[in-house]
Amino acid sequence: MNGPTTIRPFRIDVPEADLDDLRRRLRATRWPEKEVVDDWSQGVPLAYTQELCAYWADKFDWRPWEAKLNAWPQFMTEIDGIDIHFLHVKSPHENAMPLVITHGWPGSVLEFHKVIDALVNPTAHGGSAEDAFHVVAPSLPGYGWSGKPTGPGWGVEKIGDAWAKLMARLGYDRYVAQGGDWGSAVTGCIGAQDPEHCAGIHLNMLMAPTTTAKDDMTEAEKTAAERMKYYFDWDSGYSKEQATRPQTIGYGLADSPSGQCAWIVEKFWAWMDCDGHPENVLSRDEILANVSIYWLSNSATSSARLYWQSFGKSRPQPVEVPFGYTVFPKDISFQSRRWAERRFSNIVHWGEQEKGGHFAAFEVPETFVDELRACFRQVR
Repeated sequence: MNGPTTIRPFRIDVPEADLDDLRRRLRATRWPEKEVVDDWSQGVPLAYTQELCAYWADKFDWRPWEAKLNAWPQFMTEIDGIDIHFLHVKSPHENAMPLVITHGWPGSVLEFHKVIDALVNPTAHGGSAEDAFHVVAPSLPGYGWSGKPTGPGWGVEKIGDAWAKLMARLGYDRYVAQGGDWGSAVTGCIGAQDPEHCAGIHLNMLMAPTTTAKDDMTEAEKTAAERMKYYFDWDSGYSKEQATRPQTIGYGLADSPSGQCAWIVEKFWAWMDCDGHPENVLSRDEILANVSIYWLSNSATSSARLYWQSFGKSRPQPVEVPFGYTVFPKDISFQSRRWAERRFSNIVHWGEQEKGGHFAAFEVPETFVDELRACFRQVR
């Protein structure tokens, strides 16, 4: 008998009619006029958006990506009234460490498609059996194939509690957690809220107090502060809209695949270490597979609501469990170790990389895997 704590096998199976509807809508797009500049400063250029959407309509094949995700064991389980979709890929190695890994916006569990196998089976990917993980990769509520909250309350603290319940339900009484973007916020909450079971966390995006007086900042901290100011002044409009009026932005994105595509691709361009073009890092098919998850699950609005639910309503909690962080040079948040120490009192790993951006697992998978291995060796 199925009950609210039942773990149910799940497979993605998008109806062909939904793919036909996507192609029809793409071909019927009413385009805006061209930007009046020769760069991306007004948004994704018209010519590239048209090129990308034409490829999406006529050449992109969703089915291989569906098959790729379905090749890993997937499940659904109800937590606090919401169905949570997750991958659960077990390692063949004895004493593998359970790891819950969380994506953000505009990402998805697809971000991890190049790192899951290396984390689970390190001996086949340049590592040792002692570095093995059992990987649990949930879709955030309102994202992908997870359920969509029908009322307020699903902020990062509640999601952190839900992930702790998920790990307990899977039989893991000691585990580690990792995240970037919203996954960083959720993972920080796990470390603060479930220290009895969470043995350590690793983040590849860090929000921490930066209240050091400017004349007391190091040169690196001054640069970090300047880059954060640029982000808030010129690159954060999407978050203000999603944090204040997610329903309004959802009407356009839920009805227009070209609009949904541009809304996401702009952030791949802005936040990746891509030398000015997202396809310098990700293939066109990878980009569109991720965008397709948002479109096919109709999650533009429900994913945006996480901003409304959490911005200004969530307060970073002190974290005492072992903590690791990796600085990627093109990320959107820049912190120094002494800033981090104000929230994280037990730093066991601090990595600084020369390449990579906000979507580290997507962009630099080998480096990402190495950083997780190095961090969590401290707590095995």
